[in-house]
Amino acid sequence: MTEDERRAIEADCQRLINLYVNLNDAQDWEAVANLYTEDARFARPSKPDEFVEGRAAILEGFTSRPPRAQRHVIANTVVDVVDSDNARAFSVIVLYMGDAAASGELPKMNAKSPLVGSFTDKLVRTTEGWRFAERVGGLDFQP
Repeated sequence: MTEDERRAIEADCQRLINLYVNLNDAQDWEAVANLYTEDARFARPSKPDEFVEGRAAILEGFTSRPPRAQRHVIANTVVDVVDSDNARAFSVIVLYMGDAAASGELPKMNAKSPLVGSFTDKLVRTTEGWRFAERVGGLDFQP
């Protein structure tokens, strides 16, 4: 693998992670779920030992949550390329959240905000592009 190929994989994986955060904040759950492989595993930062397995179950997990106002900030992402079809990544995540507000109003921030944690990802190249094979969250501080 050339340095240019490695950098292209890193950029594609970084874009996947950023897209995930933006779609999550837009609460576009179908699009979020489609960023996972069919057999992916996902563990929320608040429950890092409880895996949801499979794209359909991941989608169900997101759609079953009550609506909330939220904004994720992702930083310090490092992508390590394993080979041309596999990569690993680590990112720091900050989540601001609150109750959904009336149209045209700003939401009030939840007393648990912000949450600070991380994601450790296994990423794979598929025919649809790079996808999450596994995404494991964790919290760094108690809310």
